[in-house]
Amino acid sequence: MTAEIRILSEGYLSGPDALDRVASTVGFAREGDVLVVIDPGLVPGQDAILHPLAEMGIGPGDITDVVLSHHHPDHTLNAGLFPKARVHDHWAWYRDDQWVDREAEGFELSPSIRLIETPGHSPQDITTVVETEDGLVVFTHLWWNADGPDEDPYALEPELVHQNRARVLALPGLRTIVPGHGAPFEPGPSTPP
Repeated sequence: MTAEIRILSEGYLSGPDALDRVASTVGFAREGDVLVVIDPGLVPGQDAILHPLAEMGIGPGDITDVVLSHHHPDHTLNAGLFPKARVHDHWAWYRDDQWVDREAEGFELSPSIRLIETPGHSPQDITTVVETEDGLVVFTHLWWNADGPDEDPYALEPELVHQNRARVLALPGLRTIVPGHGAPFEPGPSTPP
């Protein structure tokens, strides 16, 4: 069994300081009854997330899980759109008044959708790893977009970015990287390590 993925809203950075306008890349993964939204953060409007889901016949109450790659507002702002979902971060999942501690490393949302710990951009970063028919797809903020940047200007420990990029690039069957603020891309020789 494998999962399917879709990009609900492609992220971007724009303006003279690259942060005048910012949107996270919002992803979706489905395997059976498990419906996952990844990084529902800043977007031009909530319809940028809800409309693509509605086109698939999915309402906000149908989403079972929301994954936050890290705690920056540009990746978390719209998590509340999904009232029945478990919300996952680096050390727990939450729903209503429930807080369930768990390690993110290796946590399975379904047989083909799991989390791994990839600190770098922030100390709490996680990556969502999805096995699809076409190969492995990772949703991660280790890269902002296909061009990197080579050095993450906000990383408190830049060496962790490079260590975890190497870890992700070595995942067997890796086909696509969905970065934090850009279009999905296939890793290759020009991918910043």
